[in-house]
Amino acid sequence: MLGDEGQGQDTGARVVTIARSFIGTPYRHQGALKGVGCDCLGLVRGVWRELYGAEPEMPGAYAADWAERAGAERLLEAAARHCGAALPAAALRPGDILIFRWRAGVAAKHAGIAAPDARFIHAYEQAAVIESPLVPAWRRRIAGVFRFPEIS
Repeated sequence: MLGDEGQGQDTGARVVTIARSFIGTPYRHQGALKGVGCDCLGLVRGVWRELYGAEPEMPGAYAADWAERAGAERLLEAAARHCGAALPAAALRPGDILIFRWRAGVAAKHAGIAAPDARFIHAYEQAAVIESPLVPAWRRRIAGVFRFPEIS
C-alpha cells in the first residue's frame, strides 16, 4: 500500500499534525468533530476526513459496551478493510493507527494514533483528546497497527 518510503513518512507526519490539532477536543461518545467532541474512533474518523475528504463508511450507532456484548472484532476488521493488513508492532511509526484490546478474550475497542518519541494521541474517556506516553502498559494492549493509505 505504501509506495516510496519517504512519501509514507510524509503522510505519517501529516497524520500526526492533524491528530494533534484535535488535542483538547472534549470526549463525546460517537462524536467525530474537532473542537466539539469525539471519542477514540471519532478521532481516527476526523483525521481520515481531513486527509481524504470523506469517510469510507459510517460506523453506525454503537453503545459504550458494544465490544463486550458483541465480541466481534469490528474495529480491527474495519481498519483492515480500509488500511490493509495489520502491520507487526515492530513496524510502528508516527501516524499509524493503534488498536488496543483491554484484556484477552474481549474485542479490541480503543484506538489512537502513534506520535513521535514513543507517544500516541487518543480520546480519553471523561476527559479530552490527549497525547500520552506509549508506556509498556499501553504497548502490551496493542491488538493491531495499521497505516493510513497514501494520498493519491
